[in-house]
Amino acid sequence: MPYETVRKVADADFPTRWGHFRILGFEGLVANPEPCNEAIPAPAVRIESAVALVMGDIHSARPIVRIHSQCLTGDVFHSLRCDCRQQLELALATIADAGAGILLYENQEGRGIGLMAKLQAYELQDQGLDTIEANLELGYKADCREYELPAEVLKQLGLNAVRLMTNNPAKVEALELVGIKVVERISAEVPSEPTFERYLKTKQEKMGHLVG
Repeated sequence: MPYETVRKVADADFPTRWGHFRILGFEGLVANPEPCNEAIPAPAVRIESAVALVMGDIHSARPIVRIHSQCLTGDVFHSLRCDCRQQLELALATIADAGAGILLYENQEGRGIGLMAKLQAYELQDQGLDTIEANLELGYKADCREYELPAEVLKQLGLNAVRLMTNNPAKVEALELVGIKVVERISAEVPSEPTFERYLKTKQEKMGHLVG
């Protein structure tokens, strides 16, 4: 998915309960994006956005990086249908403990299908489908996310090698394909809850996620 341009639009102080970060906003202009749902034509050009929370000196050593896809239900409302908020908090705590690192927060709700479609997928899951089956039933791909924008952000931050915090091999592969070397994969596994055991099992068995 080619980016015509990626630019930094904001850079501000950002205190959190995990410590002090800088919060950076980035926008990327995507030409001819591939549709995630063939029934919903993609625009010729689309603007995508991402936020980078940056702590400490990210150049003295290979920094810890977490690419986190937006999850309103988990990150904001503390949903226990998924492990997203727990992973977000684990990443922020891990970066803070290290004293340096980057959390890239991508606007890719529901594995890229959008919030309303994600809620429709929830309804189908309540009827017995797993997360992959629900996306496909709605006409979407199993996973519509792309990782070129966070990769471009890392390049703009002057990085060509990182320690990536993820359970998803697709994120490692995506960074490596565009020239960002992943020198270490750090597990993002969190304790399971009964309410998302099947969710984790689906990610493991159908998406290849590295979870126990």
